[in-house]
Amino acid sequence: MLAGLLVSANRLDDLQPHVAKLLEQEGESLSDGLLRLNRLFARHPDKKAVLAIVEQLTMPYVGLAEAHFARAQAALNAAEWKRGITEADKALALRPDWDMAVMLKAQLQRTDSPDEAAETLRAYLASHPKAREVRLQYARSLIGARKFPQARVEFQRLLVDFPGNVDVIYAVAVLSMQLSDWAAAEENFKKLLGKDFAEMDTVRLYLGQIAEEGKRHEEAMRWYGEVAPGEQHMAAQLRIAQLLAKQGKLEEGRLHLQEARKAGQADPVPFVLAESQLLRDAGKTKEAYELLANALKAQPEQPELLYEAALLAEKLGQHGVLEANLRKLIWLKPDHAHAYNALGYSFADRNERLAEAEQLIVKALQLAPDDPFIIDSMGWVLYRKGDIAGALTHLQRAFSIRPDPEIAAHLGEVLWALGRRDEAQRTWREAAKANPGNEVLAEVIKRFVP
Repeated sequence: MLAGLLVSANRLDDLQPHVAKLLEQEGESLSDGLLRLNRLFARHPDKKAVLAIVEQLTMPYVGLAEAHFARAQAALNAAEWKRGITEADKALALRPDWDMAVMLKAQLQRTDSPDEAAETLRAYLASHPKAREVRLQYARSLIGARKFPQARVEFQRLLVDFPGNVDVIYAVAVLSMQLSDWAAAEENFKKLLGKDFAEMDTVRLYLGQIAEEGKRHEEAMRWYGEVAPGEQHMAAQLRIAQLLAKQGKLEEGRLHLQEARKAGQADPVPFVLAESQLLRDAGKTKEAYELLANALKAQPEQPELLYEAALLAEKLGQHGVLEANLRKLIWLKPDHAHAYNALGYSFADRNERLAEAEQLIVKALQLAPDDPFIIDSMGWVLYRKGDIAGALTHLQRAFSIRPDPEIAAHLGEVLWALGRRDEAQRTWREAAKANPGNEVLAEVIKRFVP
């Protein structure tokens, strides 16, 4: 208790002799005491100071793997990756078969080199094939690298070794969905029904999506309807409304959202936005805008309403409303990257106020430097200003991050302007094949290739 109070009071110098005494008194439980060491300092904000004191406290115990593990853990918290890796290696030299140490080492490696972290886990599994937690972490690292087929092989192996493990069954099901293997996904999700699994409503939501993918609409509605109030309830209600609208029952879908909004205790804004999206998808842009404009009367400073209403206002040619909404949103949330981007892109697309457009998009990029849509906007404003080479660089980068049809439309136009017409047409053709019916892409293709 005294040690805890000294941590809270930021008195690390006074704390050290007390913790040293605690470790001395651990006796046969010393290894466990060393593993608990970092928990004692968990609430202390200066993680580098914690690393220093952990190194001092473990000095008498450097012959124990747990002492080096404690140091590696403190280094991880202090973002001292290389020091942490060195200590994890020392722990593994003392205990080569320690699963926790190899997983900590991989965690430390992941920031600088995800591939190196994955290789550390793979190499360990080669000599420790039954290390379940290590294989789980390895499979998850493959997911992070978007190597879905390889990840599924690892999870399938876990499924054979641990057939009743609900976390493994769930992971295999989710991966199967990502690979569009709907039958395997459904089979594994259904294995979880009736089991003690914490995310059962997520399972029902996924089963609904699988049924919907298979055009089994009544079954999909049943799964969505079984999602209980909680984290997934709103998503299920939105799916029900969307499914009704797809079946030509737009008003029934809207009514479902309105009733769900009135019945629940959740934030009503997502329901209003979803209803607006139903109208928008049905080609009723004016009605969608009016719904959001009315909602803004009750909540004039609601950021999502301001943003979505601005986008719809632009589609209706109400550029003044667009600018007023986005200016207000920027004032309310100065870090809202997409507000700056939407306003800057609007100017660029209309070939107006290009210097101001570029300033807005530069600000958006500072806030979200890897967002493909903002990078696309920068490419587009540079194209409008006549910097074709700069435009191409940005648009190619945006398209490499996300092959979106509207980014493809812009990239193709810039390639056309550079005289690379075959490449432009190939870009448009492939994007149109992957995204049939996209209006922006279709309009650009029609304009250049009648």
